[in-house]
Amino acid sequence: MTGAPVDAGAGTAPRSRTPYVVGGALTLLLLSLATRYGPHRDELYFIAAGHHPQWGYPDQPALTPLIAAGADRVAHGSLVALRLVPSVLVGLVVVMVADLARELGGGRRAQTLAALTTASAAGVLAIGHLLSTATTDLFFQTLVIRLAVTVLHRDHPRGWLLVGLVAGVGLENKHLVVFLGLGLAVGIALTPSMRHHLRSPWCWAGAALAALTWLPNPLWQGAHGWPQLTLAGDVRDEYLTVGGTITLVVFQLLLLSPLAAVLGFRGGLELLRRTDWAYARPLVIAYLFLIVFFVVVGGKHYYLLPLLPPLAAAGAVVAEQRTSARNMTQWNVLVLLVALIPLPALLPVLPAKTLDGTPWAAINDDALETVGWPAVAHTVRGVLETLPPRQRRTAVVVTQNYGEAGALEWYGGSPPVYSGHNGFGDWGPPASSGLVVYVGFERPHADQLVGCRRAATLRTGVDNEEDGNGVWVCDGPAGSWAQAWPHIRHYDA
Repeated sequence: MTGAPVDAGAGTAPRSRTPYVVGGALTLLLLSLATRYGPHRDELYFIAAGHHPQWGYPDQPALTPLIAAGADRVAHGSLVALRLVPSVLVGLVVVMVADLARELGGGRRAQTLAALTTASAAGVLAIGHLLSTATTDLFFQTLVIRLAVTVLHRDHPRGWLLVGLVAGVGLENKHLVVFLGLGLAVGIALTPSMRHHLRSPWCWAGAALAALTWLPNPLWQGAHGWPQLTLAGDVRDEYLTVGGTITLVVFQLLLLSPLAAVLGFRGGLELLRRTDWAYARPLVIAYLFLIVFFVVVGGKHYYLLPLLPPLAAAGAVVAEQRTSARNMTQWNVLVLLVALIPLPALLPVLPAKTLDGTPWAAINDDALETVGWPAVAHTVRGVLETLPPRQRRTAVVVTQNYGEAGALEWYGGSPPVYSGHNGFGDWGPPASSGLVVYVGFERPHADQLVGCRRAATLRTGVDNEEDGNGVWVCDGPAGSWAQAWPHIRHYDA
C-alpha cells in the first residue's frame, strides 16, 4: 500500500441519531409546504419533457424529467407527489453531510451542528422546495463527495468504481458533476499523500464507468447539434460580467448563511493545515479551483453549493474540538435563528400577495414564479371559449416559453399546446391549419404568425414574468408551419 498511513481511529466516532431526525424533519417541512403557491415553470416543463422520454433534451439530461413524469403518472396534478423526491433527497443530503463530519472525527455535537447547518442553509431550502435538476444534482454531488472522502481516508482504491457509477448516474441529471470530478482530481494531485490514487487503475476505471454511464446523453446531444452548448453560451453571456462575478462571490456567504460561512471558512483553513485531514483536503482545493474556474468562464452562484456544506461540516468538527458543549449548543441555536431571516424568500410561508414587493421576493425571484398559473390557464381557456365552435375544434395554442405550455398541459382544458422554447421545440410544429392562440410577452413576429389581434392580458396577481403578458388570436402560421416553425423555435436558459 502506498501513501500516508491511515489513522484507524479517525472516522470511527459514534454515529449520532440527531442528523436523521433533522433530515426527516426537513423532509416533512418541505412536504407540508409543497401545496402552497403552485408549480414552478421548470417543474411544469420537466413533467412535459418526461412524457416525451428520450436520452436528453436541449437544456438537460433525462433523469429529472423522468422523475417528474413518474410522479405525474402516479398522482396527476399533485404537488406533494411531484415534490416528494426532492424533499427526500435533501433530507438525505443532511444525513450525508453529518456523516462526513463523523468521518472527520466529529462526535455527536459536531454531527448535529453539521446537520442543522445544512438543513437550514438558504440554498438547500430554496432548491429543496422544488423538483429541479439542481436539487437532484445536490444529492448526487454530495454522495460523490462522501464516497470520495471514504476512498481517500481508507485508502481503498476499488471504491472509485462506486464513485464513478454514482457520478455517471448524476451526469444523467446535470453536467456539473464533471466539474466536481475535475476539481477533486486537481485537489488530489495537489495533495502529495493522496496523489497515488491518480496512478491507480481503479481510479481510471471509475472515471471510465462514469463516462460509459453518461454516454447516451452526449450521443443524443451530438445527434442534435449540441444544443446544450448553445444554452451554455447563453449562461456565459449573462453571468460573465462584473455583476455576475460579484453575485457569484457574494452568494458564497449566503447559500448557507453568513454564520455557517464562518464555519465553512474555518473548516477550509483546517483542511489545508491539518496533516491528519490530508485525505479530505481535496475538497477545499476543489472549491478554490472551481470558484476561480466559474468566475473565468461565467457560472451561476449555486454551482458551488454542493461543496459548501462539507466545508461547514469540517468547521463543525473544529468547533466541537475547540469549544465547550455549551458553546456548541449556542452555535446550534444561532444557526437556526439566523436561518429564519431569509425564510420567506426561500419557502412559501407568507401569503403570495404579502411576499410580493418585499425584499424577500427580490432575493429569490423563483418564489413568485410559482404563483398565478391557474389564472394563466383560465385566461387562455376564456379566449378559446370566445371562438366559434368550428374554429375552436381546429385551434391550437402556441406559447412563447415552456412554463406557459407546461401550465396549460398541467391544468388541462386546452387544445393541443405547442411552444418553440427548448425541448418543446422538438415536439412541434402543429399539424392543424386552424386558428392559433398565442401566449407571450410580445406580439408574434410577422415571420411567425399572421393576422394576430390581442384578445386578453394575463393577470397573475403578483409581479412575476407572466403578469401582463398577452394572449393573441392569429389566423395561422406565416406561410406553412414548416416555414414558420424555425422562427418560433428558440433556445433560452
